[in-house]
Parts: sequence; structure tokens; C-alpha cells
Amino acid sequence: MSSSKKKFGVVAPRKFIQRVKKENVVFDNMQQQDAHEFLNYLLNTIADLLKAQMPESSEDTNTWIHDIFQGVLVNETKCLSCETVRSKQEDFLDLSVDIEQNSSITHCLKMFSGSETLSSEYKYYCEQCCSKQEATKRLRIKKLPTILALHLKRFKFMEQLHRHTKLSHRVVFPWELKLFNTSDDASDPDRMYDLIGVVIHCG
Repeated sequence: MSSSKKKFGVVAPRKFIQRVKKENVVFDNMQQQDAHEFLNYLLNTIADLLKAQMPESSEDTNTWIHDIFQGVLVNETKCLSCETVRSKQEDFLDLSVDIEQNSSITHCLKMFSGSETLSSEYKYYCEQCCSKQEATKRLRIKKLPTILALHLKRFKFMEQLHRHTKLSHRVVFPWELKLFNTSDDASDPDRMYDLIGVVIHCG
């Protein structure tokens, strides 16, 4: 793909798949493959190829892949003793969210950013208190990507079965989506997303 002298154009799906199989042996078989893994492989491979073409002196290593798909998450941890909040930022190209029976994408995203209490053996070491304290932890979105890619986690480890089980839960997705789990300093928090595609694996 990167060896083509043309800067733009179209690629026949069959030729595209043949080239992907040559580039990565994981996809060089007739077995079913995970769409989420393929998306990650494709985006990261394209980004790496574009970075390799950049001048070594370039300070900005972002590519158009990052401009389109990359967002920023903020992991906020609040000490319940001194109420000090520590924040850690993390880039993402897609969001993987847990699902429940008869839920919706909106509900899944609310669960994704739900507050979690750290207590007992999971207490948080607070640098302000210089000791382990109970705390709350949550994820919020600071920078919304231009295109939001969501991955529904349909495999869950069942302790009673000692294995991963596929969840065939019905999840409703709207034609339009607004994210309410943004941080206070988020840029363009009122952005509305239009649904442009859904990948459903049957089997």
C-alpha cells in the first residue's frame, strides 16, 4: 500500500485484502478475524508508515490518522480525605465499552465514565496525605475525536465457568450521539456525532 507512487486513488477490496494478508500473517487465512483488532492494526500501521516519511527534525509527529481518530481521555482520581484531584491524560483511537442486557450506546458510555470507589485493599496512595486513602476514580473525555470509533466488549470472563463467554445482548444505537462524559475543560463539548457505520459479527 505504501509502495504505490500515487498519492491518492482507489483500491479494489480484493486487492486490498490480498495486500493486508502479505503484510500480516495473522490475517492470511480463511478463519474469522476480529474487526476491532483489524481496525487497530490498520490505523496504527498507516500512522507508522506516515511517521516514517516525516523529516527527522519534525517536532509534530501527528498524522492525519491522529487528526481524525485521536481523542484524549482524562483519568481523574479524587482523594476522599483531602479532596485533592489527580489527573492523568491518555490518547485513544477508539473507546472499548462494557455492555449490559437491553441497553444503549448512551448507557454504555455512562457506565464507561461512571465513578468507581477505591477502598479496602484497593485504596489509593494520596501524595498529599502521604498515605493510602479511600478515593473515587472516573474517566472523562477531554478532547473529542473528529470520528468516534466505539468497540462493544462482547466477551466477558465468567468466574463460575472459568472462561470468556460471548454476550449477545441487544444494544440500541442512535442515529445521532452527543457525549455527556466530557471534562470541564473539554474543547467543543456539544459536538454531535452522526452514525456512519456499524460492524456486526454474526456467528
